[in-house]
Amino acid sequence: MAKFLSIAVVVLFAVIAGFSLLHKGLPPTHDGEYHVVRFFLFDEALRDGNLYPRWSAHLNSGFGVPLFNFVYPLPNYLASFLHLFSFSFIDSFKIIMFAATIIGAIFFYLWTKEFWGRLGGIVSSVFYTFSPYHFADIYIRGSIGEVLALAFFPAFLWSYTKFALSKQRLFFILSSLFLALIIFSHNILALMFFFFSLSYITLLIYKEKNKKYLMLNTFYLILLGLGLSAIFWLPAIFETKFAAGLQIFDIGAHFPDLYQLLIPSWGSGFSGAGLQNALSFQIGLANLFVIFLSLVVAVWQVIKRDKKSIYTIFFLIWFILTFYLMLSISLPIWNTVPLMNYFQFPWRLLSLEILFASFLAGSIFSLKIKNKSVKIALAIFLVFAVFTLGVGYARPAYYLLRDDNYYTSRSNFIDGTNSPGNVFNTIFLKNIPSKEKERIVILKGDAKISSRETKSNLYNFSVNSKNNSEILMNVAYYPGWNVYVNNVKTNVEVKNGRFSFLVPAGEGQVRVVFEETPIRIVADLISVLSLIALSALFIQYKSSKI
Repeated sequence: MAKFLSIAVVVLFAVIAGFSLLHKGLPPTHDGEYHVVRFFLFDEALRDGNLYPRWSAHLNSGFGVPLFNFVYPLPNYLASFLHLFSFSFIDSFKIIMFAATIIGAIFFYLWTKEFWGRLGGIVSSVFYTFSPYHFADIYIRGSIGEVLALAFFPAFLWSYTKFALSKQRLFFILSSLFLALIIFSHNILALMFFFFSLSYITLLIYKEKNKKYLMLNTFYLILLGLGLSAIFWLPAIFETKFAAGLQIFDIGAHFPDLYQLLIPSWGSGFSGAGLQNALSFQIGLANLFVIFLSLVVAVWQVIKRDKKSIYTIFFLIWFILTFYLMLSISLPIWNTVPLMNYFQFPWRLLSLEILFASFLAGSIFSLKIKNKSVKIALAIFLVFAVFTLGVGYARPAYYLLRDDNYYTSRSNFIDGTNSPGNVFNTIFLKNIPSKEKERIVILKGDAKISSRETKSNLYNFSVNSKNNSEILMNVAYYPGWNVYVNNVKTNVEVKNGRFSFLVPAGEGQVRVVFEETPIRIVADLISVLSLIALSALFIQYKSSKI
């Protein structure tokens, strides 16, 4: 009974935190409108028969961009699933973030309960849910991918902790699955979290007697998680060279000042755009308070030789290190350590900072407080403190009372590249071209086009040519576009970012299709085989050890 009551408490606070998402209309966030358009285009591609869409046809003045080859797919799949049940894409956007808030709260409780008990787990979970940056992600940035990743961070940490302790196959399976879901949710946060999680895994292995056993199975677990998500990250890495504008941010321009991390503030502005109405980078007064408390707890644990001191010290070190990396004095590290510039914004490390602080919020319950009433009173005080300081951020400034059609039919939303400043494009086309009346143009020769079929990744048509003719596709060229004339693959020539091909005299059938490249085929195969392996493990699952 106490177990279910504890979960009910954290769910209640999560519902309060996300309740404003149930209001009619779209919160005016940085990324929300981008996502509504992505949901529409992704759903269209799915309905066209693409099980894993990579190309977005309507964007870029109708020339298309390989948007979904690089953008995390999980929010798009979830929105399309909800759309099957007649939910609008706007409502899907809000429902997904609302559900993610609840999922994150539950798993944070389950994870931290393993260290601090039920009361500590409740306190840590509520701190995580009500951390200011969590609300900034939901109500200011509208970063649905990051909100999902914040839900699956504690899910992975819980499942791996349970696996390390019990060696049960179920937690091996769940750990691999949650790792893949983090990658599918937000690739940048996944990389950021992966660095930390490796150190966490190392800590648990260090505490384990049979280190070799756990190390080997952890390697398989990570390999399986990476394999499940290979369909996304592998082509995104290898085909980055064919896309422009993926890295457009100057790391040095996005360091928060020290006072911005420490002093509460709230604004709906952007990073690097001046102080007026700037985005809030605060860690949160309640979080800073429990960091101070955890320092005291760590000293006490060391004096008493408490075995849990290693966890408190570990997370304190990570908190301090991450805090340092968010300050401009750490710029040499950002310029030196490989892949760190991939994070784009140093303040993005707040995603980890709130995780560390919230974990440490429960550490006080490792103290040997014999009086249960005192422990309950302490938990109520901490929960009340973080709730009072954070609940004011749990709402948007207002709501945009619009429907999906407002975004899917207006040129300012659909004609760009669905990226900040519309900088994202192929390296072949580079700039956004003017709209063309026709997608298929007779460039040379005397030919007529008829019986057209157009889908998001397919152009099927008949051609009647009196002589050898050249046809131009007003479609942005990108590896994967192939042309078949009478079922025979034909060479294409890139022209001004588009592509053309030759057709012989006479009647013919032409199929222009966006297909998988060799690296995409390899990635698809790895993910399918990994899914089969995961399914086999689940079918064979028993509560016994692996």
